[in-house]
Amino acid sequence: MAAANTKQKEHPMQFPSFQKWVGGVLFTFFIALLGYLLALLPGFDHVGQLACAIIIAIIYRQFFGYPETIRSGIAFSSKRLLRAAIILYGLKLNIDVVLQDGIGLLIRDAGVIIFAIGLTVLLAKILKADKMISLLLGVGTGVCGAAAIAAVAPIVKSKDEDTAIGVGIIAMMGTIFAIGYTILMPFLPISAVDYGVWSGSSLHEVAHVALAAAPGGEDALAIALLAKLGRVFLLVPLCFIFILIMKRKNKNSEQTDAKIEFPWFLVGFIALSILGSYVFGHSVPVPDSVMNEVSMITTWLLTAAMVGLGLNVSLSDLRTKALKPLIAMAITSVFLSVIVYFII
Repeated sequence: MAAANTKQKEHPMQFPSFQKWVGGVLFTFFIALLGYLLALLPGFDHVGQLACAIIIAIIYRQFFGYPETIRSGIAFSSKRLLRAAIILYGLKLNIDVVLQDGIGLLIRDAGVIIFAIGLTVLLAKILKADKMISLLLGVGTGVCGAAAIAAVAPIVKSKDEDTAIGVGIIAMMGTIFAIGYTILMPFLPISAVDYGVWSGSSLHEVAHVALAAAPGGEDALAIALLAKLGRVFLLVPLCFIFILIMKRKNKNSEQTDAKIEFPWFLVGFIALSILGSYVFGHSVPVPDSVMNEVSMITTWLLTAAMVGLGLNVSLSDLRTKALKPLIAMAITSVFLSVIVYFII
């Protein structure tokens, strides 16, 4: 009887907790939906669903505070769904194409990543900007925007609010640069293919590259995406480099308790990249409609995850911590665009 009574008492406590968890997850998807709807409006369509959702989440936090009662579900979205999105993002990477047709671009992409991270961190030091946000912005600028920031953040022990600030800035600046590229394109004395290489080698997100390169035609878009995929490909070795750096840093500072958790989601990212490159579309044909659906799911998962991160941002932190990293990242982006333009 006592055991039965204990079970009866435990159940009402567990069920509301599960409801709150579900409520938290659904809440992040609801904000993601609002971001999607906002991105359909003229003007905001260039900003994109991800950035719009983060903006809404940050605004919600300022007016209504953090929804503590559903924290468990929000945390699940910002951590677990984020890793799931990165794993699925691996399907966007065609390793075969990168290795066969883009070795030269791959070398250039490595230079882009080193330059972007190095200059952003250097400028941050000069400006006395927030080191973590600046590092994340350097990674996002050099590699592939929000996905790169999301992959590196847990390795370098970034706080959720710093990660969200970095993602928000990279989405905003990337959109501004992509629109700027399309405006400049008719006045530039370069071929469509060279314009595509320039876009793919210097812009932030895959979506930004597609936005900027599409007006140049199919050839420009194809070579732009190839150049961008090379940078995505280099995300994996970059993450392992950061793991080694963090381990050495902890060892030198004698922080024996500060263990670096192995990013197992990168294994999933690599696995799906291999499947997408050598299995799907080859020995196991997959319709484009299915791949488009997977891409859409990836976008929604990433957006919901970013909502969870965005809810951790306070405007006071944004004002005090984001301005100088934003300046450092903007200067780096301008230099990167100019340098890549002249070496293509």
